[in-house]
Amino acid sequence: MSQQVHVLAQKGFGTGTNELYDKARPSYQAQALSHIRKSVRSSPPLNAVEFGAGTGIFTRALLAHPEWTDAIKELRAIEPSEGMREVFSKTVTDPRVSVREGTFTASNIEDGWADLVVIAQAFHWAHPNHDKAAAEFARILKPDGIVAFIWNLEDRNRAAWVAQLRDRIEQHENGTPQFRLGLWRATFDTPSYQANFEPPEENVWDYVLYGSRDIVVNRACSKSYIAVLGPEEKQKVIDDIDAILQRKDGLKWIDQEKGIFEYPYQTFLVIARKK
Repeated sequence: MSQQVHVLAQKGFGTGTNELYDKARPSYQAQALSHIRKSVRSSPPLNAVEFGAGTGIFTRALLAHPEWTDAIKELRAIEPSEGMREVFSKTVTDPRVSVREGTFTASNIEDGWADLVVIAQAFHWAHPNHDKAAAEFARILKPDGIVAFIWNLEDRNRAAWVAQLRDRIEQHENGTPQFRLGLWRATFDTPSYQANFEPPEENVWDYVLYGSRDIVVNRACSKSYIAVLGPEEKQKVIDDIDAILQRKDGLKWIDQEKGIFEYPYQTFLVIARKK
């Protein structure tokens, strides 16, 4: 199993890093979850498979959404990290949900079981196994089922301080296949995708989250490539983030007395429908 998972993902999301990840990472916007629900043509109750389910952030958001609460028959979460599965099991207690070890290319789900496959904040780690992943999704989906690829990302174009933040932390990516690089788009040109799926449909939502110094620092430290840094190097990143926030370039206050400011974000959603 480990050879199918990127080495930095194994280390950056290993045991001991996942509580911070679950605390720091943002949840998912209601309009994006609603769009996924409207994209599923099957009638409920629905079978869902969530690849790269992590600590359950997306799973909890899905189950809490009014359009999804009663729509799920069973959700099977696939997650290669033992540490993340441990946190998932503590934070997701719905009896319809189970979590198991697996990867994008090896889910151990039976053929044609799922109405929906979803991958939240994870599919960029499928690189370079895009064709095998598309084949696995096609195998487990029912006809006309969908794959929903979804990511949250800080929006560098709406505030200078966010651009400075990303420039600082992205120095440490170390050649990893991060979402922003778009390497995951190669999936749509693979033989397995083109033989089994319709052309992808893409949507982007702009929004603002609450930000604070601790939120920004914790979210940066939850990145896999920051989590693996040594103590001194990680502290240098934190010091530089503090300097960026102190400059306040383009920072807009929500409540200055409480240190709460706007944190511009985007959600990217790609829907792929099985033929």
